[in-house]
Amino acid sequence: MDRLFHSKPKLKNYLHLHFLVFIAGFTAILGELITIKAVPLVWFRMVMASILMFLYIKIAKVKLKVSPKAIIKFSLAGIIIALHWITFFGAIDASNISITLAMFSTGAFFASFIEPFIYKRAIIWYEIVFGVIVIIGVFVITQSEFKYINGIVLGILSAFLSSLFAVLNGSFLKQHTATVISFYEFLSGVMFISIYILLFGGGFSTEFFNLSASDFGYLFILASICTAYAFIASVYVMKLISPYTVVLTYNLEPIYGILLAIMLFPEKEKMTPEFYYGAIVIIATVMLNGIIKNIRTLKRKPS
Repeated sequence: MDRLFHSKPKLKNYLHLHFLVFIAGFTAILGELITIKAVPLVWFRMVMASILMFLYIKIAKVKLKVSPKAIIKFSLAGIIIALHWITFFGAIDASNISITLAMFSTGAFFASFIEPFIYKRAIIWYEIVFGVIVIIGVFVITQSEFKYINGIVLGILSAFLSSLFAVLNGSFLKQHTATVISFYEFLSGVMFISIYILLFGGGFSTEFFNLSASDFGYLFILASICTAYAFIASVYVMKLISPYTVVLTYNLEPIYGILLAIMLFPEKEKMTPEFYYGAIVIIATVMLNGIIKNIRTLKRKPS
């Protein structure tokens, strides 16, 4: 009975983790359902998420005071995550969910080169091998789905920005809480996109704020559940489950997303067999990379 009692919280945490991964995959579905373009979409997402995060900070009495140097770092990361989301939703507009999520899986390949640069460690040989395999997977998809080349390029760029953001955020979490980091990142992202809209996007007209009821509803789900809640909850889960399990589970995001897309948008998401061959190569390589990293980490730990 005692063992069962202790296993329940653990099972609850694993289910919570998979729910968060499902939410991550569902983000792409919302990107397809929302009718406005990528730039205003991300602006509304970050504004709504900032407001919700601020309310949480007030209720939880979280202290926001950080050094000016930290604010500059968070602001840079905020711009990166804003660009990641813009290219991500832009990729969906230019192609479809399946292409975007398959390209998003290349993020682990980019992380294997970004991490050594940020954390000053040597590049691991097998990561280069896996990187080459990932490139082959991308090549197979590109050859079979060349009509979606713009979406493929945007998806790869989105994956690079996501990896850069994740590595930077990992270094921030050593000194600051996820809530504080996310709040400043969202604010800086809003400011960055606002400046872009004012200078190059025609400004904030009445038409800009004229959202349909469905778009507003989907945006609220995106900002509340898929952004504010997911950001805070993912860090909480990382404290209860091993980083390896978290990373490996999050690699299921494109699988969840692609399966959802096929069920919800069967006509638009119908792809060639070569696409699925390439996607399987990319996703399997990313998961294998996670498994090998975990084995190496366990071997380095003193017995």
